[in-house]
Amino acid sequence: MLSRVADSLFWMSRYLERAEHTARVMNVQLNLMLERGVETDDRHWARVLRSLGVEKPEEEAAFAFAQSLLHSTRAPSSIVSCVNSARENARQVREQITSEMWEQLNRLFLEVKRADDAGDVRDFLQAIKEGAHLFQGITDSTMTHGEGWQFIQAGRGLERAVAVAMLVGVHFTEFHTAHPDSEPIEWIGLLQSCTAFEAYCKAYTADLRPDRVAEFLVLNPVFPHSIRFSVDALAASLKQLGADVSSRRLARVERIAGRMQATLAFGQIDEIMTAGLHAYLDTVRRQCTQLHSALYQTYIAYPVAAALGA
Repeated sequence: MLSRVADSLFWMSRYLERAEHTARVMNVQLNLMLERGVETDDRHWARVLRSLGVEKPEEEAAFAFAQSLLHSTRAPSSIVSCVNSARENARQVREQITSEMWEQLNRLFLEVKRADDAGDVRDFLQAIKEGAHLFQGITDSTMTHGEGWQFIQAGRGLERAVAVAMLVGVHFTEFHTAHPDSEPIEWIGLLQSCTAFEAYCKAYTADLRPDRVAEFLVLNPVFPHSIRFSVDALAASLKQLGADVSSRRLARVERIAGRMQATLAFGQIDEIMTAGLHAYLDTVRRQCTQLHSALYQTYIAYPVAAALGA
């Protein structure tokens, strides 16, 4: 597969996952505003922005800037910008994806293009979530599960692992370390932001203990939005891709992916919480960055000499 094709499929998947994650977190936080009875708590929305990995301009209010993540085309991390970028990447490899995938992505693109600040925010966010989920299902059902599909899975797994690690890390710093007496609604909000509340209750009942929340979102091997599940899915895709790459070029990718899997598979939540969850998640995010770099050097931005030698 051409490196430009792999690059476009990888980033198409990452941008769609980012748009869906942002829509989900924003929807949960807007619902929590009704429970708190506070509409423009600047400190709260500044935390939400940090959990999304977004830097707020110093002169702008946090709530106003958070609202701009919905429709602004100037903010690169906004939902509209992410959907636009996903569609542009798909357009560049139109021949590599199915007609059904292209049609669904176009429908989602038109949905965000028609939306404006005057419309119902929750309807807009719900449409983004459903559109991204539908695209994922169509992709799995209509696309050959070859190299292209594996790059899409790798992009989704990497983006999800980074996003959940950021979300959990910021939340625990705020509500477990700084304010350990926080209301249960904040922990419910974190679980809902990862579509995990119902699954958590099935595993632990409704006992909202921070260590159990962390264990579920970080170490659970079967929940789709846990960090471990995402990393396992990412490693599985890289293993399939590695079948056509020389062992010398693949060694670094496999080593980093294996280290990440070991970090999560053998982690014990009591030891993690004692040593510091934030430091543990920083390690996971750093390994994700290293894996992204290694993946690019192996499959996308490799030197010509390496390709000829392979």
